[in-house]
Amino acid sequence: MIALTSMTDIGLLIAFGSLSLAQLLAMIRLVIGPCAGDRILALDTMTVNAIALIVLLGMAGETRLYLEGALIFAMLGFVATVAYARFVLRGDIIE
Repeated sequence: MIALTSMTDIGLLIAFGSLSLAQLLAMIRLVIGPCAGDRILALDTMTVNAIALIVLLGMAGETRLYLEGALIFAMLGFVATVAYARFVLRGDIIE
Protein backbone atom coordinates (compact mmCIF):
# COMPACT_ATOMS: atom_id res chain seq x y z
CA MET A 1 0.00 0.00 0.00
CA ILE A 2 1.20 3.51 -0.74
CA ALA A 3 2.00 5.57 2.32
CA LEU A 4 0.38 8.98 2.00
CA THR A 5 2.67 11.36 3.83
CA SER A 6 1.36 14.77 2.84
CA MET A 7 -1.58 16.59 1.37
CA THR A 8 0.33 16.82 -1.91
CA ASP A 9 0.42 13.04 -2.17
CA ILE A 10 -3.31 12.83 -1.53
CA GLY A 11 -3.96 15.56 -4.09
CA LEU A 12 -1.82 13.78 -6.67
CA LEU A 13 -3.65 10.52 -6.05
CA ILE A 14 -7.04 12.20 -6.50
CA ALA A 15 -5.82 13.97 -9.65
CA PHE A 16 -4.48 10.71 -11.13
CA GLY A 17 -7.80 9.00 -10.46
CA SER A 18 -9.86 11.84 -11.91
CA LEU A 19 -7.77 12.12 -15.05
CA SER A 20 -7.74 8.37 -15.55
CA LEU A 21 -11.54 8.36 -15.37
CA ALA A 22 -11.72 11.27 -17.81
CA GLN A 23 -9.39 9.43 -20.18
CA LEU A 24 -11.55 6.31 -20.01
CA LEU A 25 -14.74 8.30 -20.70
CA ALA A 26 -13.10 10.05 -23.67
CA MET A 27 -12.02 6.66 -25.00
CA ILE A 28 -15.60 5.43 -24.77
CA ARG A 29 -16.77 8.52 -26.69
CA LEU A 30 -14.11 7.81 -29.31
CA VAL A 31 -15.44 4.29 -29.84
CA ILE A 32 -19.18 5.01 -29.81
CA GLY A 33 -19.16 8.56 -31.18
CA PRO A 34 -22.01 8.85 -33.68
CA CYS A 35 -20.19 11.23 -36.03
CA ALA A 36 -16.66 12.18 -37.00
CA GLY A 37 -16.84 15.47 -35.10
CA ASP A 38 -17.42 13.64 -31.83
CA ARG A 39 -14.44 11.41 -32.53
CA ILE A 40 -12.20 14.40 -33.28
CA LEU A 41 -13.22 16.06 -30.01
CA ALA A 42 -12.66 12.80 -28.13
CA LEU A 43 -9.14 12.52 -29.57
CA ASP A 44 -8.39 16.12 -28.62
CA THR A 45 -9.72 15.50 -25.10
CA MET A 46 -7.59 12.38 -24.80
CA THR A 47 -4.54 14.41 -25.85
CA VAL A 48 -5.21 17.03 -23.18
CA ASN A 49 -5.78 14.32 -20.56
CA ALA A 50 -2.55 12.57 -21.56
CA ILE A 51 -0.64 15.84 -21.24
CA ALA A 52 -2.09 16.37 -17.78
CA LEU A 53 -1.15 12.81 -16.78
CA ILE A 54 2.41 13.37 -17.99
CA VAL A 55 2.66 16.58 -15.95
CA LEU A 56 1.27 14.81 -12.88
CA LEU A 57 3.80 12.02 -13.37
CA GLY A 58 6.55 14.64 -13.40
CA MET A 59 5.17 16.18 -10.23
CA ALA A 60 4.99 12.81 -8.52
CA GLY A 61 8.55 11.96 -9.58
CA GLU A 62 9.80 15.46 -8.71
CA THR A 63 11.52 15.91 -12.06
CA ARG A 64 11.19 18.52 -14.80
CA LEU A 65 12.05 16.17 -17.63
CA TYR A 66 8.41 15.17 -18.10
CA LEU A 67 7.39 18.79 -18.67
CA GLU A 68 9.43 18.93 -21.86
CA GLY A 69 7.80 15.73 -23.03
CA ALA A 70 4.38 17.21 -22.26
CA LEU A 71 5.17 20.30 -24.35
CA ILE A 72 6.23 18.18 -27.32
CA PHE A 73 3.13 16.01 -26.93
CA ALA A 74 0.96 19.16 -26.83
CA MET A 75 2.43 20.47 -30.08
CA LEU A 76 2.03 17.14 -31.85
CA GLY A 77 -1.49 16.71 -30.50
CA PHE A 78 -2.55 20.13 -31.78
CA VAL A 79 -1.14 19.49 -35.25
CA ALA A 80 -2.76 16.04 -35.38
CA THR A 81 -6.15 17.42 -34.36
CA VAL A 82 -6.02 20.17 -36.98
CA ALA A 83 -4.89 17.75 -39.69
CA TYR A 84 -7.62 15.22 -38.87
CA ALA A 85 -10.30 17.94 -38.77
CA ARG A 86 -9.17 19.29 -42.16
CA PHE A 87 -9.20 15.78 -43.60
CA VAL A 88 -12.74 15.16 -42.38
CA LEU A 89 -14.02 18.54 -43.61
CA ARG A 90 -12.26 18.76 -46.96
CA GLY A 91 -11.05 15.27 -47.75
CA ASP A 92 -7.49 16.55 -48.22
CA ILE A 93 -4.91 17.73 -45.70
CA ILE A 94 -2.56 19.65 -47.99
CA GLU A 95 -4.02 21.95 -50.61
